[in-house]
Amino acid sequence: MRKRLIHWLFDQTQKIYTRWLKRGHIPWNINTADLLSYPKESFGYHLGQFLNKNNFELIAKVERHDAYHTLCGYGTSVEDEIALQYLCLGNGKRSPYMFGAIILGTFILPDYFRYYYRSFKIGRNANTFHHFDFKEVLPLNFEDFRQAIFSRDYINSATILSIPKK
Repeated sequence: MRKRLIHWLFDQTQKIYTRWLKRGHIPWNINTADLLSYPKESFGYHLGQFLNKNNFELIAKVERHDAYHTLCGYGTSVEDEIALQYLCLGNGKRSPYMFGAIILGTFILPDYFRYYYRSFKIGRNANTFHHFDFKEVLPLNFEDFRQAIFSRDYINSATILSIPKK
C-alpha cells in the first residue's frame, strides 16, 4: 500500500515537474528503437536495453533520469527510485523534485533507509556525473564511461542490486 502511494505520487508530480519546472529543457526526440540502433558497446544501446527491458520510452525533458538508472545499475522499484535519488544527492545533484522524493520516500518507506544511505555513499564516492549532457554521452563506450565515474570495486560488484536493500 505504501509503495503504491509513492508510485501514484511520482506519477502525479512528474507531470507537473516536466510541464512547469522543465519548461526550458529541450526534449531529445529519441525513442527506444533509435537507442537500440547504437553500437552494442555504447551508452545509448545500454539505455535502449534498459528501456526495452522495462517496456518504457524516454520521458521528454527528463531523459537523463533513465540515463542515471542505466549508468548506476538501479532498477525501477519504488525503493530503487528513492535510492537512486539518494545516490544523486551524494553525487552533488540538487533539485526540488529530488528533495521531495527523498523526504517523502524516507518518511513513507523508512525500512529501506540502510539501502538509501549506502546509495548516498556510493554517489559521494563516485566522480561527479549529474552535470553531463547525457544526450552527448549516448555514443560513448558504456564500460569506459562507467569506469570513469565509479570505483573498480563498485563496477566489479555484480550490480547495485547486490547490495541488501533492508
